[in-house]
Amino acid sequence: MTATIESASTSQDRVGPPPPFDPELAAALTLVADMLPSAILPEMIPAMREGLAVLDVPLSELTRDGAVTIEERQVPGPVGEPDISLLICRPANAGTGRPAIYHTHGGGMILGNSRTGLEDLLDWALELGLVVVSVEYRLAPEHPDPAPIEDCYAGLVWTAEHADELGIDPDQIIVAGTSAGGGLAAGLALLARDRRGPALAAQVLMCPMLDDRNDTPSSRQMAGRGVWDSTANTTGWTALLGDACGGPDVSPYAAPARAVDLSGLPPAFVDVGSAETFRDEDVAYATRIWQAGGVAELHVWPGGFHGFDTLAPQAAISQEAKAARVRWLRRQLGL
Repeated sequence: MTATIESASTSQDRVGPPPPFDPELAAALTLVADMLPSAILPEMIPAMREGLAVLDVPLSELTRDGAVTIEERQVPGPVGEPDISLLICRPANAGTGRPAIYHTHGGGMILGNSRTGLEDLLDWALELGLVVVSVEYRLAPEHPDPAPIEDCYAGLVWTAEHADELGIDPDQIIVAGTSAGGGLAAGLALLARDRRGPALAAQVLMCPMLDDRNDTPSSRQMAGRGVWDSTANTTGWTALLGDACGGPDVSPYAAPARAVDLSGLPPAFVDVGSAETFRDEDVAYATRIWQAGGVAELHVWPGGFHGFDTLAPQAAISQEAKAARVRWLRRQLGL
C-alpha cells in the first residue's frame, strides 16, 4: 500500500461537517431562529433596526436601582464631522481614579447603538468598580468606512483627555467590544498605537469580526447555520467597505485581520465559539499576536454559536465564558 501526502493547499481546502452546537445552546437557538435568522440580506436591515429599537432598554432601567449613574454626553467627533454621543456609566460608590472600559457595541456594522450589549459591562462595572464609556458610532451603509472607526477613536481620545473629570485612571483604559464591536476595539488598539494616541491597558475582543475576506473554513462550515453566517457577514462587510470588500485595499483599522504588524499592542483577551463564522479568523488573530511577541489569552468555547452567551445567558458554557472574562480583567487590573 502506498501512502500519499496531500499538499498544504489541498488539506486546507477540505472542510468537514460543522461542529455540533452545545446541547443547551442548540435548544436556545431553536427558540430565537425566527427572530434572528442566520443569513441577513441588505434589504432586511431597516426592519431589523426597527425590531431592535423596540428592545432598547430605557436608561432609567440601566441604573440598577441607583447602583449605577448614567450620563449621556455629546462630545466632538472626528474633525469636520458631527459630534458623537457617549454613555458614561459609573458605579455610585466608585470614587475616583478607577479603571475604565471603553465600549464599542456589536451589530455587524449595520445595527445597534451604545446600549447594545451594555448589560454585561454594567455587571463588570459593579463587580470590579469600573467606569464604562459606551460610544454611539455612525452605522453603515449610510456611513461607510472610515466613519465608524473614526467616531470610536474620537470618543476614545476625548475619554482619555477627560479622564480626571470622569474619575478614570488614564493608565487603565481598556477597549472592549463584541462582534463588530470587537473588530472596532481591535481597530482602536491598532489606531492608538499607530497615531501614538491613548495608551491602552488591554483589549477585550469577544467573538470579534476581523476579516472582510470571509473565506475561512469556519465561514464555510457554518453557512446557513447558527447566528451571523457567511451571507450575513458579506452583508455587513459590504455595507462598511462597498466595492473594496475582499480586495487588496482594505484598511487594517476597518478589518484588523489585514494588519501586517501586530506588535506593540496591549494584552488581548480573545474568545469565540467553535460553531461560528468568526472562529478561525479569531484564532488566527490571537496566534499572530503571539507570533509578534505580544500577550493574548484565547478561549474557543465548544459548541458555541455567535453571541451564545447573550442569547442563552443561563447555559453552563455561557456562565463559564462570562466568568473567564471577569477573571482575566481582575488579573490585568491587579484587583
